[in-house]
Amino acid sequence: MAELAETYACVPSTERGRGILISGSPKSNAILYTNGRSVIILNLDNPLEVSVYAEHAYPATVARFSPNAEWIASADVSGTVRIWGTRNDFVLKKEFKVLSGRIDDLQWSPDGMRIVASGDGKGKSLVRAFMWDSGTNVGEFDGHSRRVLSCAFKPTRPFRIVTCGEDFLVNFYEGPPFKFKQSHRDHSNFVNCVRYSPDGSKFISVSSDKKGILYDGKTGEKIGELSSEDGHKGTIYAVSWSPDGKQVLTASADKSAKVWDISEDGNGKVKRTLTSPGSGGVDDMLVGCLWQNDYLVVVSLGGTISIFSATDLDKAPVCLSGHMKNVTSLSVLKSNPKVILSSSYDGLIVKWIQGIGYSGKLQRKENTQIKCFAAVEEEIITSGFDNKVKLKNMLYHTARINCVAWSPDSSLVATGSLDTCVIIYEVDKPASSRTTIKGAHLGGVYGLAFTDEHGVVSSGEDACVRVWKLNPQ
Repeated sequence: MAELAETYACVPSTERGRGILISGSPKSNAILYTNGRSVIILNLDNPLEVSVYAEHAYPATVARFSPNAEWIASADVSGTVRIWGTRNDFVLKKEFKVLSGRIDDLQWSPDGMRIVASGDGKGKSLVRAFMWDSGTNVGEFDGHSRRVLSCAFKPTRPFRIVTCGEDFLVNFYEGPPFKFKQSHRDHSNFVNCVRYSPDGSKFISVSSDKKGILYDGKTGEKIGELSSEDGHKGTIYAVSWSPDGKQVLTASADKSAKVWDISEDGNGKVKRTLTSPGSGGVDDMLVGCLWQNDYLVVVSLGGTISIFSATDLDKAPVCLSGHMKNVTSLSVLKSNPKVILSSSYDGLIVKWIQGIGYSGKLQRKENTQIKCFAAVEEEIITSGFDNKVKLKNMLYHTARINCVAWSPDSSLVATGSLDTCVIIYEVDKPASSRTTIKGAHLGGVYGLAFTDEHGVVSSGEDACVRVWKLNPQ
């Protein structure tokens, strides 16, 4: 029998020229983001506390906690929204086909009864609001002509919904049932994100025109802007309010995040500029942010999650990273079995320490693809996709075997397969004595290594690394 000991999470999926919208729990310091078909739940207080929801049939795009934190609504590129419980093995509550194209953002109403989703309708509806338990429409959302990148629900009564998108518009709707009220063309480029303040008195939009504009939360009228003095020099991809509604955090392609003081009249002034450690390259552009209680979270194009302290902005950030692409190979240092090295096909090698998690990475070179590698003392040996390795199928898997590993004493062998399973055999009696870990990785297992005679580490297409403890039968 084997039980999951640790999961080393993948980083958020990113795309150059696009922002990502991460979200947090209203009851804890857990955050949500997506990678491939998976939704990742990561606890900022303990990054080793990771859960992975992997039931979407298509790549997931965004996920949000319900106001009571009992449910999560997640969406994907097919326009489907799945609503599932945060407990009891993520039991599916409902599934709705909401849009005919990709969903870019979604939000719950403050009473937890309605959800609004926005995205690409492929010529049809670009925004839809519906009852969470029945899917019944609760309004009509006219006014947009291109992809709608973000939406927000007013967190207090009377309910309002605001949307923004690639047509440079910020639209305002009253309801329910929701109807178009007014449209603003204060931006001169894509409007990437819109968010209400916690008390509902204001909302803010940020854009590729480097501007942030504030509006009255009830009437929708423009009331102010973020100051251009010390402002962003590049696209602003995301914005997030502080819990007290007096400040906002923004993330930009200029590789900086900024904390702004927001006055009562709706104007913003830079309080602090934050930068994440990095080489200053393209991967250091910031594409997402979240103000989660006492944490300021920013995400770079390369997937690095930098966590700043909201109460001590002088403190260096904690940086979490990992793989964004399929993890294809693993190795454990013989000189220190707690150190795990994993590589993904994009040429990135990540160092993990059991009980700690992420501990560093080797920067990839352009066009470097790693198929497999091994750690010998302090050196790493890699082989690329121009090499071929053939494995003998032991017939217990239902699909192609991708990787194999031997225990330190050579008494056990483990195999990982496209069938998502890891099987551990006793060499002397492989047919009668084997442990099967089903569903170890969504999409297949691509890397295996023994940490000792009682532990196996695995990696797969879901970009996660997991540590398994083997219990003698």
